[in-house]
Amino acid sequence: MTAENVKKEKVKEKTIKLKESEYQKLQDELAEYKDRCIRIYADFENTRKRFEREKLEFVKYANEGIIAEFLNILDDLERSVDAASLQHQDYEAFLKGVEMVMARIHEMLKKNDVKPIEAVSKKFDPHCHEILAHEDTQEHEDGEIIEEFQKGYYLGDRVVRTSKVKVAVNNKTKE
Repeated sequence: MTAENVKKEKVKEKTIKLKESEYQKLQDELAEYKDRCIRIYADFENTRKRFEREKLEFVKYANEGIIAEFLNILDDLERSVDAASLQHQDYEAFLKGVEMVMARIHEMLKKNDVKPIEAVSKKFDPHCHEILAHEDTQEHEDGEIIEEFQKGYYLGDRVVRTSKVKVAVNNKTKE
């Protein structure tokens, strides 16, 4: 017997003999699994598309609450401007109204986890400060912030806007 004949014999031995009814049963089962797989894939695609639509809608309306709060503040500012345009001479009342509006803004920011970045008298940090000017001085340490031109803010732990600052340059401490 040749090596090829031996292989053929082994293949014949491994061939499974099925009755036609068993074969048909396996074919039906295969078709059922295939159909189930197609349906699961279609469900997955539908879920993925729905998730994408919901995500876009969430992003679109995520700031709705904050905008509603700002609209209330805008109303207060418009009333202040209207009062000033009537040329009332009561500047103290006008100033008090503006201060109240500012207090509402600060309250709303705090409620939404927005905090100011501390700058003056702090060491310059490039992650939360932006240098707009330097000043040679012996009164402050090198790299110390001596003036803040614009406040910076954190949203949670993330810097939303850097502080615009003036930084001391002290050549004496470098020596």
